[in-house]
Amino acid sequence: MVIKEYYSVSEAAEILDKNPDTLRRWDNDGKLSAVREPISNYRKYSKEQLEIFPEFKSYFEKVDNGNFVVPSKEFSVLELFAGAGGLAIGLEKAGLKCKALNEIDKWACKTLRSNRPNWQVLEGDIRKMSFFKYENEIDVVTGGFPCQAFSYAGKKLGLEDARGTLFYEFARAVKEITPKICIGENVKGLFNHDNGNTLKGMISILDEIGYNVVTPVKVLKAINYNVPQKRERLILVAIRKDIDVEYQYPKPFSEIYTLKDALKKGVLFPKKVPKSDGAKYPQHKKDVLDLIPPKGYWRDLPLDIQKEYMQKSFYLGGGKTGMARRIGWDEPCLTLTCSPAQKQTERCHPDETRPFTVREYARIQTFPDEWMFEGSISQQYKQIGNAVPVNLAKEIGYSIINFLNKELLVNQSVQKVELKEQEVSVEL
Repeated sequence: MVIKEYYSVSEAAEILDKNPDTLRRWDNDGKLSAVREPISNYRKYSKEQLEIFPEFKSYFEKVDNGNFVVPSKEFSVLELFAGAGGLAIGLEKAGLKCKALNEIDKWACKTLRSNRPNWQVLEGDIRKMSFFKYENEIDVVTGGFPCQAFSYAGKKLGLEDARGTLFYEFARAVKEITPKICIGENVKGLFNHDNGNTLKGMISILDEIGYNVVTPVKVLKAINYNVPQKRERLILVAIRKDIDVEYQYPKPFSEIYTLKDALKKGVLFPKKVPKSDGAKYPQHKKDVLDLIPPKGYWRDLPLDIQKEYMQKSFYLGGGKTGMARRIGWDEPCLTLTCSPAQKQTERCHPDETRPFTVREYARIQTFPDEWMFEGSISQQYKQIGNAVPVNLAKEIGYSIINFLNKELLVNQSVQKVELKEQEVSVEL
């Protein structure tokens, strides 16, 4: 999208990362009044109105050459809740060295070990592990901890208040390791979880253990980072308080990739997707999805079949656009789930009436073709569906390296000044 003088409600919502209904409500409440066309009453927003939002500037700050940066020295990462390695591969591709990974799922651990025998995989329950041996040895701690509520109730939440949650374990590990920077990733819903109190609690806990959270906390859209999928991940960044260096989130790319880019030979991959096993639809579902065109969903069915297929959901509000959904070649895929054939989240192949195969799933998450997954088909889908897209992780990796390079430069400058002061002191 190019910068122009006026924007429709849907365009403004995309730029500000808001629901169009939120903008309409702001208009009705006078918080952000839309300009209206004289005859049609069509709502639109001027560039001047939207420029007051920081999201407006960042939306148009897109890059074509990426966030590439070379590390000034070897920087190390310890990853928690590592899964099948999507985040770890991306960080490795960016130039960070993975020192250790913790994961409880045995099949995900087998996947990590079989693909990277040199990685130290700490298999087991994080609640039973100590990380003191890594103290001051690790530059970055990362982790995709599950979203669990804790009692916030308006007070300043401390680490002990979060006991029993996996965020507590993430924060405990950070406290024991004392990295320069830590990165937590989660679902977009964390913003509103328990009316925002869960995120407030996390920020309060990180503050208590000596880390400043970079604000505003951002949700990164995978489609802006060379991932052919409409996946969104909340990225929580915290910097140790003794470090006075600014962190900047990775800038988005201007190019958007589609399912065709994921599964066929092109810019993203040098050959078409390898053949592999995959799940199948039961016959009754296949009969319904046979009627859906590419980019279509349940509303493209005849009315009687809509009612039969959707049952009670037919009469509920909302679009439910993920149900009976066939993806088109010329659009990014919807967010992949852990189970490709379940009713609420169909992701049907454009040409064939079937779910995406394991290797197609992996391509959509931008895993390399040589990265193999261990376990049953359902275990493989689960590992891929839970992963951070590799290309998104790589750009996050570059942003971390950029931060660490700057911190190293500042640290070296301080050391030079201290050395010079010592020399002057000796001369006197």
